[in-house]
Amino acid sequence: MDNSGKEKEAMQLMAEADKKVKNSGSFLGGMFGGNHKVEDACEMYARAANMFKMAKNWSAAGNAFCQAARLHMQLQNKLDSATSFVDAGNAYKKADPQEAINCLNQAIDIYTDMGRFTIAAKHHITIAEVYESELVDIEKGIAHYEQAADYYKGEESNSSANKCLLKVGHYSAQLEQYPKAIEIYEQVAMNTMDNPLLKYNAKEYFFKASLCHFIVDELNAKLALERYEEMFPAFSDSRELKLLKKLLEAHEEQNCEAFTEAVKDFDSVSRLDQWLTTMLLRIKKTIQGDAGDLK
Repeated sequence: MDNSGKEKEAMQLMAEADKKVKNSGSFLGGMFGGNHKVEDACEMYARAANMFKMAKNWSAAGNAFCQAARLHMQLQNKLDSATSFVDAGNAYKKADPQEAINCLNQAIDIYTDMGRFTIAAKHHITIAEVYESELVDIEKGIAHYEQAADYYKGEESNSSANKCLLKVGHYSAQLEQYPKAIEIYEQVAMNTMDNPLLKYNAKEYFFKASLCHFIVDELNAKLALERYEEMFPAFSDSRELKLLKKLLEAHEEQNCEAFTEAVKDFDSVSRLDQWLTTMLLRIKKTIQGDAGDLK
């Protein structure tokens, strides 16, 4: 379907809206329903934005939503302004990730000012995801996941907070910030181990914390395992703990083959994801004479 006509129509609406805004600011315009003109302009910008979306002109759609958002703010319609900034951010995501982040940050400022922290947290996650996938700036992504987790905690949305914290732990370990990753994995494990529906996941988080300890120091890892078994007896019977004990033994003996064999046995039942593979390779590299793979 040809949407070029929509784009033309959208541009005409933008021009009309600009004109209304200009007139509303004049002396006569102010006397004769200035606010009414601004409200009309808001509606025109939003309609234009949707037409630009149909024509897949994402930058123009984002710009039109931004214009509407600013006018809503001028009219003290805070919620409408925030919604328009979010719409602008969603449009810009497809064309200009940095501009998408700018718009979402403006929406967040409004939502936090209104005390709507759960919605603000949701948009911090969206920004984090843009940093992850589009701009590949993991440090900034981590900061937004942390902020989202803080807001969720403040609103007693602990399950949502934990999801954000796990992202922080995941990336902190990748960036070799092991103490931070350990603290997060331990915290989330303790948050979940007493919950009948979530306690099965606790062993995974203790496992990940143990691997981070192991990369830092073998003795640290041994002490951590003893502590985790004491705190969470169900961890004692897990395949994850059995693997860790075999790996510690192989590491003590500086035995690459035993290390690789233990990993292969585990992987044959529970497939290792990219993160676990990376951590295990980092541990294996500390064994003398290591060839640098898990095969």
